[in-house]
Amino acid sequence: MVSFSLVLIWVFFLFYIPIQCRLLSYNTKPHHHLLAISRISLPPSPAPEAAAVSPSYNAHDSINNKVSTVFNVLSFGAVGDGFSDETQAFKMAWDTACQTEQQQQEEAIVILVPRSYSFMIQSTIFTGPCKSSNISFQIDGTLMPPDGPDFWPRNITKRQWLVFYRVNGVALLGGGLIDGRGQKWWDLPCKPHKGVNGTTAPGPCDSPVAIRFFMSSNVTVRGIRVMNSPQFHFRFDGCQNVHVESLSIKSPSMSPNTDGIHIENTNNVRIHNSLIANGDDCVSIGAGCYNVDIKNLTCGPSHGISIGSLGMRNSRACVSNITVSDSIIKHSDNGVRIKTWQGGSGQVSGVKFHNIHMDTVRNPIIVDQYYCSTKSCQNQTSAVHVSDIVYSNIKGTYDIRSPAIHFSCSDSVPCTNLTLSEIELLPAKGEFMSNPICWNAYGIMETLSIPPAFCLLDGNPLVMQDRDVDQC
Repeated sequence: MVSFSLVLIWVFFLFYIPIQCRLLSYNTKPHHHLLAISRISLPPSPAPEAAAVSPSYNAHDSINNKVSTVFNVLSFGAVGDGFSDETQAFKMAWDTACQTEQQQQEEAIVILVPRSYSFMIQSTIFTGPCKSSNISFQIDGTLMPPDGPDFWPRNITKRQWLVFYRVNGVALLGGGLIDGRGQKWWDLPCKPHKGVNGTTAPGPCDSPVAIRFFMSSNVTVRGIRVMNSPQFHFRFDGCQNVHVESLSIKSPSMSPNTDGIHIENTNNVRIHNSLIANGDDCVSIGAGCYNVDIKNLTCGPSHGISIGSLGMRNSRACVSNITVSDSIIKHSDNGVRIKTWQGGSGQVSGVKFHNIHMDTVRNPIIVDQYYCSTKSCQNQTSAVHVSDIVYSNIKGTYDIRSPAIHFSCSDSVPCTNLTLSEIELLPAKGEFMSNPICWNAYGIMETLSIPPAFCLLDGNPLVMQDRDVDQC
């Protein structure tokens, strides 16, 4: 009997245990109590151990004859219930995708955020460069941050949420939703609440930008919906070759500082066929930007499309070759605007605003070189030079509280080479038409504008010949 028992024990260890181990090794259901830590904050490194139980699959696009390697975030431990912290699952999915090499030139590496799921993730940096220059975030479900400042981790910056750093060839695609859950941030006492008796109070005021691309290239954003960001919805810093297509951004008109798309030190940008309604600029263009094409944009309610503000704290700003065309701006505080601070230097040049329809816009055409966000700004002599600006085929209605055309240029550095043609702006209510306002603005009307901008000065200013204006 003793020898027979030993044989049974020997058989148990020899056959049963190895079979169970094999079964466990093939089980792809995530174990949430085993939390692998991603190394996303470091430069890309070999994929973490969790990748062994986080499979991808190959999908073939028969139309475009492309093969995609797909990493589903659910396979990395994400739950998708809208409450669980999914940060590590997304980080590991990124780490794995970033370290995957393309098997052929046209192959796409896809991180899938599946539909019918909601994912809450903390502030996260997706770091490159990656081994593939063709990585897509396919957002078909919903992404959201923690619900307001009280739920934001104390040791994590409150200035940004999702950041893509030093990436090349990354695309955000899909028909899903990115919900910034901004209401509790907008309600902070330090935020400017609009109204007759709107006031602010001291206190912490940092609020996160929803999506930021930093020092990245060949970036595509297409098809997704973004709403209610605590601050800017998209921000591109130090980027090149950016293509935004068929994007929808929506936030309440009273939400503070919720620019739709902000670009800074970024070039070769296309923003096409998109809808933006928010509480600040639909698109804001900062210093160091050139070769920007904005086309077929529906903007508003909002603060319009702005170049600036530029030259803050006596800084130098250069912006050139900007085109805004075939667009609609409606129920907005501004239409097409250039705004600079006194004391700055540099130049805004080569700007074209063409074929734009205004619907009840308070300042359809405005240049403001006395921009100030407080009441304590002092007069200064230097300024960013505004030159070679073309306004053509701009028609529609304006809010009679402000003139349809307003050129307020620097005393010492006038605006030059302003060109107006086919301008027809009528009051949205009533019959009274306010005259344009011009201050130190030089330019021409190629056709008779409505209202006529007779206030433009002819020729070139003599002061420009005597002053060394900082050119870019």
